[in-house]
Amino acid sequence: MIRVCLAGATGWVGRPLAEAIQTSGDLALVSAVARRAAGERINEVAISGSVEEALRVPSDVFVDYTSAAAVKSNVMLAIEAGRHVVVGSSGLTNDDFAEIDAAARAKKVGVVAVGNFAITAALLQRFAVEAAKYIEDFEIIDIAYKEKIDAPSGTARELAWRLGTDPSKVHSLRLPGYTIGLEVRFGKEDERLTLHYDGGPGAKPYISGTLLAIRRVGGVVGLVRGLDGIL
Repeated sequence: MIRVCLAGATGWVGRPLAEAIQTSGDLALVSAVARRAAGERINEVAISGSVEEALRVPSDVFVDYTSAAAVKSNVMLAIEAGRHVVVGSSGLTNDDFAEIDAAARAKKVGVVAVGNFAITAALLQRFAVEAAKYIEDFEIIDIAYKEKIDAPSGTARELAWRLGTDPSKVHSLRLPGYTIGLEVRFGKEDERLTLHYDGGPGAKPYISGTLLAIRRVGGVVGLVRGLDGIL
């Protein structure tokens, strides 16, 4: 049984993820974090108001679905506590990932960070990497809901990293009516190719990928970026 500490347990993805962990046959939710719900319970699990408090409960894997403002400090606390980590929050930069990788290797734990756990988003990234071998000119369009505070998103940052470019190639749109989306436009003389991913308002597409990462992160030392790295 893999013991899981979940930060962001009452959020958009966190709430259905907590339920999925509790109904699985091989995972156990042993602690949870949600600042605004501290003192409440998810079935038998008490919700902590801080990561430090939640990490006092013995666990194997720490999962972060919080916010761009909190994710780095949360991840570093979990690594320091000797936990494997799965990162579903956005907002981390390439420099942040380098620091996280070094800390994880020093502690001999694994970190799996995925910009978007949906299989369709992973496929877009795979197709884009293949297209970039033949078409060198491209631009990335990062689309999300108006209130999303980080720009570019973790999904767009991950794609830019995989394509070997920096976030200057990313154009971020924050508009009402959208959830999260990603578009890559490739162009060469007399032809063009567009790849587009759109996420809907439900969290279901992200659950199975996150559960897979929880199950596999224990076999990793250091940082793995992207869902492809654990398939």
